Amino acid sequence: MTPEEWIVKADRNLSSAALLALHGDSESACSRAYYAIFNAARAALHEVGQPRLAMSKSHSGMIAAFSEHLVKAGLISAEIGRLFGLESKRRIIADYLGDAVSSSDAADAVSNSTRFVAAIKAWLAAKA
Repeated sequence: MTPEEWIVKADRNLSSAALLALHGDSESACSRAYYAIFNAARAALHEVGQPRLAMSKSHSGMIAAFSEHLVKAGLISAEIGRLFGLESKRRIIADYLGDAVSSSDAADAVSNSTRFVAAIKAWLAAKA
């Protein structure tokens, strides 16, 4: 897939997350919000010439690759980069641990993923 196609997928994830949060499915909203970030990160890694890393099967590997090739390289702010790890932890809670995920958590996840995807889109646009 191209960076543009990954961004389209990230946008779909964002839309789904917002709808799920609106309808009270906080766990699924957190999961979809995380995948919006994950797919936007794939777009960014692909754009910096790391398509193999963009297809990493490990979530922790993707977070590490994003940090190394985009945050540490000064292309994306550390503040935005931290959102990837934060939402990864929230997704694990929502998907696997069975702990309660509140509507406030879901709203935060949607907000954070919206900021992350917007930052990647702005970075991609500036490169064009």
